Amino acid sequence: MTKQRWFDDLTGKISKACVKIDEPLYVHTMTKMGGRADLYVTPTSEEEAMFVVAYAYQQNIPLLLLGNGSNMVVRDGGVRGIVLNLSKLNRIEINGTRVYAESGADIIDVSRIAAKQTLTGLEFACGIPGSIGGAMAMNAGAYGGEIKDIIYQATVLTQEGQKLVLSKEDLELGYRKSIITKKGYYVLSAEFDLEPGNQLTIDSKVADLTHLRESKQPLEYPSAGSVFKRPPGYFAGKLIQDCELQGKGFGGAEVSTKHAGFIVNKNNATATDYIQTIEMVRTKVKEQFGIELELEVKIVGENA
Repeated sequence: MTKQRWFDDLTGKISKACVKIDEPLYVHTMTKMGGRADLYVTPTSEEEAMFVVAYAYQQNIPLLLLGNGSNMVVRDGGVRGIVLNLSKLNRIEINGTRVYAESGADIIDVSRIAAKQTLTGLEFACGIPGSIGGAMAMNAGAYGGEIKDIIYQATVLTQEGQKLVLSKEDLELGYRKSIITKKGYYVLSAEFDLEPGNQLTIDSKVADLTHLRESKQPLEYPSAGSVFKRPPGYFAGKLIQDCELQGKGFGGAEVSTKHAGFIVNKNNATATDYIQTIEMVRTKVKEQFGIELELEVKIVGENA
């Protein structure tokens, strides 16, 4: 089947404005890098998302879920098949101490709305640059908090396009992993169980964490966020710093001089530059400390 045939089939049920052929992915990733997607689809409802997932499964078309592109590196050759983006599913609702958020909502926005409603427990996410879907899949965490601490349940799609509601226990949340990544599920929404708090205490914590993030992370340059998982007993950034790799890299990519755990797109880097810099870091750390750094970011697509 051709891209045009996929387009024709999908636009039978989804607006043509929501289905694009050969869409450049660099405009949809935090690194500002990456080639084109054969088809880029942005459903406006759960039903449309279910239709796309089921269609891809039935037609044996590769399907990649892209959130806001915060922890993903798309290779320069782009992505074959369908790239599904759920950013238009971004509804956020609060009912008592329960916070409901659709997959495409930014977790920063969910955290801020919860804080304004004097709900505590989600302050740690006030600086995480990701969507709810990505945060759920990776059990996102920062500054001592994790999704698993506050999750009540999540609604997902299987690879066949069937809807499932998963409890906290069903989600099997661990350090940067979950049943979602294990089974290849697609997150539709999540529901969090927070607690009533003190507004001054909440505001103070959010302000402190925001300042900490802005002072320590290289937010002035595009990046995929924290590149490596924390090795047991170590900090990836400290290992990289001790290898004296800050400021070094390939092409327009380099290890941040502000935080060694980040690799930044400093000067129109290609995905190839970025990936070569990742591999350089892994090699040097392995040589000097005997530690194999595991990726936190996901590398997808094909080489140019």
